[in-house]
Amino acid sequence: MPPKKVVKEEKILLGRPGNNLKSGIVGLANVGKSTLFQAITKCSLGNPANFPYATIDPEESRVIVPDERYEWLCEHYNPKSRVPAHQTIYDIAGLTRGASTGAGLGNAFLSHIRAVDAIFQVVRCFDDAEIIHVEGDVDPVRDLEIISEELRIKDIEFVEKALEALGKQTRRGGQSLEMKKLKEEEATVGKILALLQDGKDIRHQHWSPKEVRCARSSPLTITHPPCNDDPTFIPSSQNNGSSEKGLTCWDWTQQGAGSRTLLLSTKPVVYLTNLSERDYLRQKNKHLPKVVEWIKTHSPGEPILPISISLEERLSRFETDAEVEEECKKIGGKSALPKAITTMRKALNLGSFFTTGTDEVRQWTIRNGTKAPQAAGVIHGDFEKTFIQAIVYNFNLLKELKTEAEVKAQGKIMTKGKDYIVEDGDILLIKAGAAKA
Repeated sequence: MPPKKVVKEEKILLGRPGNNLKSGIVGLANVGKSTLFQAITKCSLGNPANFPYATIDPEESRVIVPDERYEWLCEHYNPKSRVPAHQTIYDIAGLTRGASTGAGLGNAFLSHIRAVDAIFQVVRCFDDAEIIHVEGDVDPVRDLEIISEELRIKDIEFVEKALEALGKQTRRGGQSLEMKKLKEEEATVGKILALLQDGKDIRHQHWSPKEVRCARSSPLTITHPPCNDDPTFIPSSQNNGSSEKGLTCWDWTQQGAGSRTLLLSTKPVVYLTNLSERDYLRQKNKHLPKVVEWIKTHSPGEPILPISISLEERLSRFETDAEVEEECKKIGGKSALPKAITTMRKALNLGSFFTTGTDEVRQWTIRNGTKAPQAAGVIHGDFEKTFIQAIVYNFNLLKELKTEAEVKAQGKIMTKGKDYIVEDGDILLIKAGAAKA
């Protein structure tokens, strides 16, 4: 008997991914966050300095998502307009021990983290007596524990208030459907609180569809109107009022309303271990084994990327890509920034489809698992409502066969309806009816 096929369990996505992904650079004060922000965004915003809290208000900038498929399509079609996918990056001021109780302007900084969809967590793994460390010495595992604990303590404070508010309502008693709903919400919020108090981050837990619905309607979420450019928008007519995806997926159980979690420990994390240039190039560092072990134990499955922010800052000063390439060849290394950006998209379970032609090549961001009508809605809200069909073929097929004519000649162009799940790398032509006035 052949072995059973191993089905990879899809990780529940926690956060609020949209067509404009927002990622915050987070870490203790003075670990290189603002320098990284300037290097990754190629701008002069941010305030790198050798003292804590040089950054107070968060800075924001957009970066292009690197994708060889998009570059190939642009070269192939030579279009008049080229529109790549983008990612929004925030430089968030450094945290410190006690931030959850207000230390170091911590409450304001934690609220800035709440506003992003995912976290780049920078961990200092280099020794340099000239650069101040707020804890006095370099100990990456201690720093990881401080950040994790501060985010969790803030979540506990928030969940306790939510549970207290629900308790005041359920103590009234009664057998109504509304009371039953409130008691279910109270039980779910109580479970979340118990997990947090046990030192567990919410994003690593598993939730039943019932718990998802309860959490979404509880005080742990806020309500938003639907956004045309949010690829996770799923009309209530298609989700039947339920969710199989997780605590904070964007599905709409009521017309014109959606929910987003307010918990900090739900946000996906990409760990960036900041090494000296020497350690990064030789791929050795005395702190890394302990850091990797801590992350595997406390944040299983989340990506860890070595990076040298000092090297990235130096490369960012070159004026042309050719100069950067020459320097990388000279030192025998390369920038880690492109991989950091694409890893964040993967952590948020985001993919892309393309629209192509001589007028425009454009890369669109969607949630993996999105159906064709919702993908059409990312292009224009009316296309989702009036969707008829999608003409589909994948980028890999076009690259292999060289031309659209050859793809068509081999019968590889597909016509798909409303149930088609768009695959990462699909090239789409959407057919939709006229919008109703």
